[in-house]
Formats: sequence, structure tokens, C-alpha cells
Amino acid sequence: MTARRKLIRRTALAATTSVAALVLAACGGDGHDMGSMGSDSSASASASASASAEAGEHNDQDVDFATEMIQHHRQAIEMADMAADRASSQEVKDLATKIKGAQDPEIKTMSGWLTSWGEEVPADMSGMEGHDMSSGMPGMMSSEDMDKLDKASGAGFDTMFLEMMVKHHEGAVEMARAEKADGAYDPAVKLADDVITAQTAEIEQMNKMLDKS
Repeated sequence: MTARRKLIRRTALAATTSVAALVLAACGGDGHDMGSMGSDSSASASASASASAEAGEHNDQDVDFATEMIQHHRQAIEMADMAADRASSQEVKDLATKIKGAQDPEIKTMSGWLTSWGEEVPADMSGMEGHDMSSGMPGMMSSEDMDKLDKASGAGFDTMFLEMMVKHHEGAVEMARAEKADGAYDPAVKLADDVITAQTAEIEQMNKMLDKS
């Protein structure tokens, strides 16, 4: 897949270069002063090539990371929305608000990457009855888990939410470490590092909250 994309980019660049050469030759034959225009064209072509190179600096691991982490984050947000309605502890509600506030913008960022790479952004299946998002991604809750959380209330909900979110965060950290090890796209690797830092801190916070409950 990557080799094919590189071939397409090289072909497109060659075509662009040929067209630019023909245009310069034609205009030069009319006696126009192409000094400044040639300089502008070269700068534009250089900027375009740089942008293309930057957009292409990704690999399959980056695509997998963005695709899977989008779905992982969506489930965390679904759980956080439940906490906003059902949690009895203000500390749990505040944590849920923090999680949603951090992960929603990251979903938008990763969706933008996939679009720029010509990849499909996964459909939002969170909250759909009977749909199990847990397969293939570490830390994801099964549909049965989500049903149990949805039916819980009070202090029981708080404990269940914290236990599930610890597991969920641990899965996200595992996925982020895989991206740091094998990813090629610098912004994705940086996001993975941010996920590890933020969610490791939240895991410690939630474990302390569970110890007090």
C-alpha cells in the first residue's frame, strides 16, 4: 500500500514538473520576462512538494493507530457521558468531564489525519444497541459490560465506572506504546506520547479513588 502511494506521488510530481517546463518554454518564446514568475513557480512547486512529503510521512501503523484509537476514544466518551448522568460522586463526574474534554478533540485530530491520507474514518458505532466494539482492541468494553454500566447507579456505578475506565486506559496506553515503537508520522507519535502521559496519570488517580471507596 505504501509503495503504491509513493509511486503515485512520484508520477504526479513528474507530471507537474513536465507541465511547468512546457509552460515556461511557451511563455519564454513570446519574449516575456519570466525571471520573477519562474522564481515564484519554483517556490510554489517546492512548497507543494514539501507539503506532499509531509503528508506522506506515515505508515500502516499510523493508520491503524488513528483508526483504532478513534473508536477507543469514542467508547471512553460514551462511558464518560454515562458518568455525567449516573455517578454519585462529584469527583467521578469531574474526572468524566476531564476525559471527554481531552479525548473529543483528539478524535477530531485523528479523523483529519485519516482524511488527509485518503483513508476512511471509522463510522461512529458507539451507543448502538447490539454492537460490540471490543474485538481486536485492548481495554475495550464488551456490549455486555456497557449494558451493566448503563444499568448501574449510585456508588455501585462509581466503582464499576472506575474499574472499567482503568482497564480502558490501560488498553489505550498499550496501543500508544505500539505507535511510539513503530509509527512514522511525527504528530501521531507525539499524540501517542501525550496519551501515555495523561492516561497513566488518570489510572493512578482512579486507583486512589477506588482505594477510598
